[in-house]
Amino acid sequence: MTTAKTAPSYLERRDRLSHEVQSSSSHRVRLSKPTSNLFRDRVAERTKPLTVKDFNHLLELDSEQETLEAEGMMTYAALVDATLEYGFIPMVVPQLKSITIGGAIAGVGIESTCFRHGLPHESVLEMDVLLADGSVVSCSPDGEHSDLFYGLPNSYGTLGYALKLKTPALRVKPYVELNHIRFRDAEEFFARIGELRNADIDFLDGTVFQRNEYYLTTGKFTSSAPHLSDYTYLNIYYRSIREKTTDYLTVKDYIWRWDTDWFWCSKNLYVQNQFMRRLVGKKRLNSTTYTKVMRWNSKWGVTDRLDRIAGMHSESVIQDIDIPIDNAPVFLDFLLREIDLLPIWICPIGTDERSSRFPLFALNPDSMYVNFGFWGPVRSRGRRDPGYLNRKIERMTSELNGIKSLYSDSYFDRETFWDRYNGEEYSKLKNRYDPNGKFLDLYEKSVLRK
Repeated sequence: MTTAKTAPSYLERRDRLSHEVQSSSSHRVRLSKPTSNLFRDRVAERTKPLTVKDFNHLLELDSEQETLEAEGMMTYAALVDATLEYGFIPMVVPQLKSITIGGAIAGVGIESTCFRHGLPHESVLEMDVLLADGSVVSCSPDGEHSDLFYGLPNSYGTLGYALKLKTPALRVKPYVELNHIRFRDAEEFFARIGELRNADIDFLDGTVFQRNEYYLTTGKFTSSAPHLSDYTYLNIYYRSIREKTTDYLTVKDYIWRWDTDWFWCSKNLYVQNQFMRRLVGKKRLNSTTYTKVMRWNSKWGVTDRLDRIAGMHSESVIQDIDIPIDNAPVFLDFLLREIDLLPIWICPIGTDERSSRFPLFALNPDSMYVNFGFWGPVRSRGRRDPGYLNRKIERMTSELNGIKSLYSDSYFDRETFWDRYNGEEYSKLKNRYDPNGKFLDLYEKSVLRK
């Protein structure tokens, strides 16, 4: 049994937060934390912020049982640092350092181990959840609050907040060997993903650079490496996919390979230029910095003003869409033809009997899924209705029996939204765990701007 160093006061901090919520006179409360990966602009609302930033500790790492227990506001950057010291990482580590373990459960995280292990919430063993009335309940698959255990994923803090979680831990070797495989045919590309489901590999994701240029990247733990690449400063990881067939990274550098350049979105901030990278400095080349700049720009509208001067109209298209693998070639063709926002990240998701049990993000256990990640502004000369492209994406997602993540802009009308995200079951959960509506409901938080 290995216990990680932490303040021995989880129970004290939990009880203090519980009392704060119970004594709140505000009708509504919200989570206050130093990082956020929600990409929706909202009108400021009168709510009482809950300060939970100190729920950020690794409480225990059990090397014999291969499990870890961590507080919900612990970022994956801190969690990986703490567990790697003992030769473990979380089973699924979402691709950006600032994502918290609680956020990945409530907001559906994803990464390249998902082809084997499913989404992060599917492997959770138990969790403590803070409710709107200030009480804290322990949730497990078979306990009194099993409905909340399964209902919390994709609820985005509208049912409660995970203060502590217990999950499996994955034993690792020091290095990862990468192999980049090029495909020119989309049908062959997605068929190969299905074939690799049970292959002797540890990681699997892909990148679409343009039509007829698709890459699958497989990764495998290894105890030695003939050489090591470094994509934490001057070199850019996504460009290496086209340039190299085989590559080697340390485990830590592999986990955060996308973070240095926010996948490829750092190009929108002009920091893929070597001079700019040196000027900005290694410490600022990360998704946390870019997110702050993006929020600053959203507040002050700098790029909007520049677009108007240039006679352009811009729509932000920031989406992650999960599509059954049989329909993936059709969805990719739609994106290339109608949206034209490249590159596109591809992340396979394996499913099993657990996948259909989560009512707000239910996946068909008989089908593998493919996540399409595409993020950036799409500019045009002609003026379009607000959300023109995003609405197209939502319609196509529904037609192909897919589901979209709710961390970014959504345009569903209320009826369609609750049809897609199981409004009947959500109402039952809301009535049991937040009957007075102290938290926003999921439609208010995901779609409405105020």
